[in-house]
Amino acid sequence: MNEKHYYIYKNGKEREILYLDYSKLRGYNFSPKNSKKYEGVVVNKIVIIKPSMIEKVLRRKIKHKLDTYLKLIINFIESDDSDSSDALREALNDLTRYKSIVNNKYKKYLDDNYLNLLLKKIYLLEYELKRRLEYVNQLNYEYEETKEERRVR
Repeated sequence: MNEKHYYIYKNGKEREILYLDYSKLRGYNFSPKNSKKYEGVVVNKIVIIKPSMIEKVLRRKIKHKLDTYLKLIINFIESDDSDSSDALREALNDLTRYKSIVNNKYKKYLDDNYLNLLLKKIYLLEYELKRRLEYVNQLNYEYEETKEERRVR
């Protein structure tokens, strides 16, 4: 079906209606999270075309996601739980997936300096998760070893 898209542009007092084909526009597409129901226009898809606005939105989104990973790592470090290896592996897999998303999807919208800094931050988070996973695995291995020694005696 042929969909129509409208854009109302206000130039002084004169208003014009333009027809835009979204398939030809290059911009950042996303769907808003409609958490509250209200009467009015329901937005299913947003396309941001202005590069500075795209960068602001992505930086905010990335900062929120990195803060989430950082809080997760802090919780793992503060808790001395030796049964958290599955959760650590899941977090590490999720972080690796997020790094690939940044490399593939956000790379064209972000400047190189910010992208390099972001990848370094992600690498540090990955390194810390791997270190913590090795530590937990070592604790589990030592625990299993002492358990076996007790059985032998």
